Amino acid sequence: MRRTLAGFLAVLAMSTALPAFASDSESAPQNDPLGDLITGALTGTLPGSLEWKMRATLYHAGAKGIRGLDSLGCKVAAMRTVAVDPKVIPRRTVLFIKETVGLPMPDGTAHDGYWYASDIGGAIKGLKLDLFSGSGAKSMAPLKSLNLADLSVTKVGEFKGCPPQ
Repeated sequence: MRRTLAGFLAVLAMSTALPAFASDSESAPQNDPLGDLITGALTGTLPGSLEWKMRATLYHAGAKGIRGLDSLGCKVAAMRTVAVDPKVIPRRTVLFIKETVGLPMPDGTAHDGYWYASDIGGAIKGLKLDLFSGSGAKSMAPLKSLNLADLSVTKVGEFKGCPPQ
């Protein structure tokens, strides 16, 4: 098995290195699928996954007009539910927001950076997100340290049914 994997990696490395010797290699963009795969494994993203720089706002339960259910009819989850513009990010998309890694979760654990696009909002247009913080205005405290004007958002998958609580 090791020999087969080593042979495959060697062939893959050679096949990606060969275009670099072409006569027009300096003007052509370099394709590095092995490097993309390694980067994806280290960051938790998939090669070729979509990445955006987005602006965010915060919302919480208890504010006038905020229900306990998202647009899918599922219960909103503190520090997990995100409202999106479905023209940019489809509902049922799993997102990784790098800047939220390590933030305190309501249960005392550290946030892993994964959010679930299960809500939409009338004011959420274009490259904008609305992050659900939990119950009451005090639940927004952990997120206020973020630069909400410039978040790194990556699509890492899709989910079926309701997002995990």
